[in-house]
Amino acid sequence: MLHPRIQEVTQRVINASKKSRTAYLERIAHAKSQTRVRAGLGCGNLAHVMAACDPSEKDLLKSDIQPNLAIINSYNDMLSAHVPYKDYPDLIKNVAKKYDATVQVAGGVPAMCDGVTQGRDGMELSLFSRDVIAMSTAISLSHDVFDGVFCLGVCDKIVPGLLIGALSFGHLPVIFMPAGPMASGLANKEKARIRQQFAQGKIGREALLEAESASYHSAGTCTFYGTANSNQMLMEIMGLHLPGSSFINPYTELRDGLTASATELMLKQLIETKDANCLADVVSEKTIINGLVGLLATGGSTNHAIHLVAIAKAAGIELTWKDMADLSEVVPLLTRIYPNGHADVNHFQAAGGMGFLIKELLSAGMLHEDVKTIVGNSLNDYAQEPRIDADVNVIMTDSNAPVKVKWVECAESSLDEDVLRPYKDAFSPQGGLQLLKGNLGDSVIKVSAVAAEHQVVTAPAKVFNSQIGLQQAFSNGELETDFIAVIKEQGPKAKGMPELHKLTPIMASQQDKGFKVAIVTDGRMSGASGKVPAAIHLAPEAIEGGMIAKIREGDLISLNAPKGELIVHVSDEILEKREIEISEQTLTFGTGRELFEGLRQTVSSADMGASAFGAIYPQQGE
Repeated sequence: MLHPRIQEVTQRVINASKKSRTAYLERIAHAKSQTRVRAGLGCGNLAHVMAACDPSEKDLLKSDIQPNLAIINSYNDMLSAHVPYKDYPDLIKNVAKKYDATVQVAGGVPAMCDGVTQGRDGMELSLFSRDVIAMSTAISLSHDVFDGVFCLGVCDKIVPGLLIGALSFGHLPVIFMPAGPMASGLANKEKARIRQQFAQGKIGREALLEAESASYHSAGTCTFYGTANSNQMLMEIMGLHLPGSSFINPYTELRDGLTASATELMLKQLIETKDANCLADVVSEKTIINGLVGLLATGGSTNHAIHLVAIAKAAGIELTWKDMADLSEVVPLLTRIYPNGHADVNHFQAAGGMGFLIKELLSAGMLHEDVKTIVGNSLNDYAQEPRIDADVNVIMTDSNAPVKVKWVECAESSLDEDVLRPYKDAFSPQGGLQLLKGNLGDSVIKVSAVAAEHQVVTAPAKVFNSQIGLQQAFSNGELETDFIAVIKEQGPKAKGMPELHKLTPIMASQQDKGFKVAIVTDGRMSGASGKVPAAIHLAPEAIEGGMIAKIREGDLISLNAPKGELIVHVSDEILEKREIEISEQTLTFGTGRELFEGLRQTVSSADMGASAFGAIYPQQGE
């Protein structure tokens, strides 16, 4: 039986989305009704499509009988998570040849790393890169010669951007292919300890770099549970990955076998069974709710409070932070993965992984089972995990072929309940994210990583226009007291909503000294942030006249996560008389920021997904 709250919120989303969802599905129905894409091409058009193909591929494309599949690739050889994608196109094409199908790399999308740009000017491009990726995906598929799509992406803005872009081509089947996490390195607890020591001036840069390099040491996704790995969880629980494929390490037989299996799955559905679910059918209101439940149950990245709203909107679905907050009241926290614990995603995978998590949530009525996925028409298919099918591989004659994969029932119980718990013995009865409301506006807090004794803070405000200002105050010894750091003018319109992850070691060290501290900002914190209570994504932002721009040094602020409150203790009369205090906004140059001025002008507020496409997807009733 579905939990009443899950049913209530789902129905509310369905009702709120009737007009926009109907409009979206009508567009998809029209696209489906069109002549097979390549059949209508002129000779010159088709010649361009196949100019670089070998003779056998040209024959297949000319005959227009077998599928032609697109790869959208985020490969680059700078960033560890995307390095493994270099070999995927060749593997996919080799599998397709066995089905007399063709595959083309339709385009590439940019993949930037917040880990590189933290605290630097380039971070102001980070959030906007999601919408650039969405547009790049659309450009790649705009040639309109494909029958299915493989999206290769892992990290922070890449997966949401790929999905938003692909939803404009929702009449096609789309499969997301993960690359997997790197092997475990330096223990997360030790990494956090060394970062704080550096912030306190107890160790030098060489020791810090040695620790960081021991943490991020090889190809694959970073192993903490930040936005990148939250992306992988979401794609699986939303039915866009193969079951159990999210956290298999790169360059292993099973990883390559899963990539081959995903290719075979789409080709069999298109050629043999004719039952491939298109993306618009997979991403429904129920699917979005399933993704949000997964995010809450795992204490996932706060960035998805923005991304899920934007993804839903691209599918004609209206999702709000209230929906998230209402679900958070009943969805229990079932995992402890860094920064919400000390284990990493490899440990989570070994303890039972996604299969066990989904099984527990399904059995508790926390997920919609009756949803379409890339596999079929039930989320029950995802209460399984992949294994190498040794019996089949013994008789395989092609030594270069990827191993065959089979699926088995997931573990009956968690192998480590310090990392992954059954539903009846959850770490917390409440989900990992919480909505905060009050006279400052609406914001989000990640509570899964904050100890109970730190979830309620009342202290005077220290106001800054940048994280550099707070760093200087720390260096000057001005933070040896209880305080709430107010970092304003960091919202989407002001600066592209940069992450303020550099604040975490400083604030954590002050908290460890016994001071009551917290953060309030219209910017973002890292998807891996935790420990220190932080009211983030505050809307409206300062540059739009938000109340955060009326906070003055010394104003008493209360952050109460259990009650969902964020209040500045200043009377309405005084607040009304106060002037908005913001720095002079000028066109910013350097690291390409000037090229994004147009996006800063059109971007929606954080609670609306911080999207440049807001005018394209109007709210219900507009």
